[in-house]
Amino acid sequence: MGELARSSLAPAPSRPDLASSLAVAMATAAPLAASGPPRFFVSAWTPIARFPERSKTAILTPVPPSVHDAGTGRFIAAVPLPPGVESSWKLAAAAPDNRTFLLSGTSGREGDVRFFRVRLDEEGRPGTPEPVPESGQGVSGGLPVLAMSHDGTRFAFADMVAGGTIVRVVEIATGARRDWFSGDMRVSGLSWAPDGRRIAVAAPNRGLGVLDLAAPGSDLVAATRLVRPMRGLPPVESVAYTPDGGSLVYSVGHDIERVPVDGGDAVVLARLSLPKSTSLTVRFALDGTGRHLLHTHDRRLHRVDLRDGSTGSVPIGTGDLPPSGQTPDAAW
Repeated sequence: MGELARSSLAPAPSRPDLASSLAVAMATAAPLAASGPPRFFVSAWTPIARFPERSKTAILTPVPPSVHDAGTGRFIAAVPLPPGVESSWKLAAAAPDNRTFLLSGTSGREGDVRFFRVRLDEEGRPGTPEPVPESGQGVSGGLPVLAMSHDGTRFAFADMVAGGTIVRVVEIATGARRDWFSGDMRVSGLSWAPDGRRIAVAAPNRGLGVLDLAAPGSDLVAATRLVRPMRGLPPVESVAYTPDGGSLVYSVGHDIERVPVDGGDAVVLARLSLPKSTSLTVRFALDGTGRHLLHTHDRRLHRVDLRDGSTGSVPIGTGDLPPSGQTPDAAW
């Protein structure tokens, strides 16, 4: 199938800051059982910036992540933040059980982003947050994407660094990590394969690929097999594995498409209508059954049933949320 346009890229430079403390990047435990249709979703926001009396200095008001009823959008509970984390930071990911979520937060110091896992009970009430050790070390604040393994033990995110992009895989229990670097590839979406051995990568300037977590070295391009080349506009954004691991669901512009992992023809599953939206792309989350897709716009959650094409929309409930106009990240 080839590599992600490897011929157009210089080899990844030798970077001493690339971590290799995680001996095995793959997540090999059994996936958590899928629960669907989802009962809950978790929204994640950035702090609210206010400029009192025309001041040029912003006052930041922390905002916690929050749990909502997936059918009505009703606010259920704020997610507690671990010690040292002052506010949510706009990233959320979920395991297929609709009870295990990974979130990011900030300590208030520039660039200090930390990660933590939280589990919901059967009523949607969050338990005590579980911080990921050393998860903020060397992490920038410009995080575009986050993905959690299906067994809930590892996560991956794309981090922007001087000279390129790093895809990092982190073990939640220990904070040990493995990094892959590219000086050219931009990453807009990540998704773990159900078997934990690969990660789908959406790259707007390359297309859809699959990162082999057992590949040696730290060259992101060399370790990534091209599934579907895509360049130009509209760009590819989010990506998700289907539950059987055989296909990738992704957004390109406002369309939701599916393509076999081994290559083949793409199929359009849905064409989304985004009211008052000027965005060229859609960021979505797919539930553990692979049937229910969500995306957010303003303060509303939009859901799509990929089997029958039906759609719905609910307001994201009140609670301690930012004013209208801000769009959260959300996961279920």
